[in-house]
Amino acid sequence: MATPPHLGPQPPHGGGPFPPSGQPQAVSGQAYPYQVGPQPWGQAWGQGYPVAQPPRPVNGLAIAGLVLGVLCFLPGVGLFLGIVALVQIRKKGERGKGMAVAGIVLSTVGALLMTLAFTTGGARDAWDGFRDAANDTGTAFAVDKGDCFDTPSGSLESYAYDVDIVPCDGEHDAEVFANFSMPEGAFPGDDAVTDAADEQCYARSETYAMDTWALPFDADVYYFTPTRQSWRLGDRLITCMFGNMDPEATLTGSLRQDETTLDDDQFAYLEADAILNEAYDGLPEAEYVEDDLAGHKVWASRVVQALERQTRALRAHDWEPSAEEAVTDYAEGLDKARDEWAAASKASDAEVFTEHWDKAHQLTDGPKAVTAREALGLAAESPTYDAEDTGEDGGGNDSGTEV
Repeated sequence: MATPPHLGPQPPHGGGPFPPSGQPQAVSGQAYPYQVGPQPWGQAWGQGYPVAQPPRPVNGLAIAGLVLGVLCFLPGVGLFLGIVALVQIRKKGERGKGMAVAGIVLSTVGALLMTLAFTTGGARDAWDGFRDAANDTGTAFAVDKGDCFDTPSGSLESYAYDVDIVPCDGEHDAEVFANFSMPEGAFPGDDAVTDAADEQCYARSETYAMDTWALPFDADVYYFTPTRQSWRLGDRLITCMFGNMDPEATLTGSLRQDETTLDDDQFAYLEADAILNEAYDGLPEAEYVEDDLAGHKVWASRVVQALERQTRALRAHDWEPSAEEAVTDYAEGLDKARDEWAAASKASDAEVFTEHWDKAHQLTDGPKAVTAREALGLAAESPTYDAEDTGEDGGGNDSGTEV
């Protein structure tokens, strides 16, 4: 969120797609002063007409003192500049005496008011209010769970200073699915903040978009993270969001599927399904089964336990008559899948393990799963994954964004 608030997967780090941390970057341009050479007040081409004389210059310190006095900013400096300006004006014959005097008066008043504020606690209260506001919102802007928004840059892979909340029904750059705060204390460093966002955001995405079959193939997780500068102002908030893996593309429609949008049967089915998905997340990191057969066999044993819990949850729920038969058939298919995983856990080699794995997959995501989902009104097309997609987070890109 979004450095004041970095837009991602720090940068929507994303953070995936969710951008690396660092100093806030603004898209808007900055005007730089340019120098103009001295211009002549007259030209002598042999003519005898007099050359116009420039007016006396205005003392620069008088201008600065007046500005500081009007703004009540650094009144001690404004007072000092005003006094020095009077001395220079008297010696050099410059203009600006009135501005210098006005700056001295206003700076004196500002200094008195500031002294009064500190002695009565007013300045401390003002700072506490600013700090509390930063803590309440987490960043210079705040987006809540369920909000959809567009970024001024149109990308989640950059720093964010503001976003525009838009309806989720139409196109949008991102949809927020979670907010959480980092622990109090000294700034832990950009890497630690990004690691926390990676761990927490991907885990929380599964409780917001419970139906993994319904997620668009090009959706990924991004996040807003605090920067070192915003941390000093009390910013601890990390905002997790879905965005498109293509920085130039958008999402359409809400991805939210949880207890707020699902009926009882749909929620019960997906809760049971999440048990197996959690076990799948424990897949060994080895690229091939033969690289770590022992680790895969241990993982298969955990999948067996997960399937036991999943079928128990499915059979314990009181399903609507229109869905009861389809869900019961699916639970029976999961029993057979459990047997395949049990055999895989005892496989003598990688080839045998893979054979049982393939058979189990056909039973968990095959025709019976499709029939049960159709009966429940859930997405009924099994997701396909790119062969190069080996990471658990789908995109494998840095999706962090600092805010």
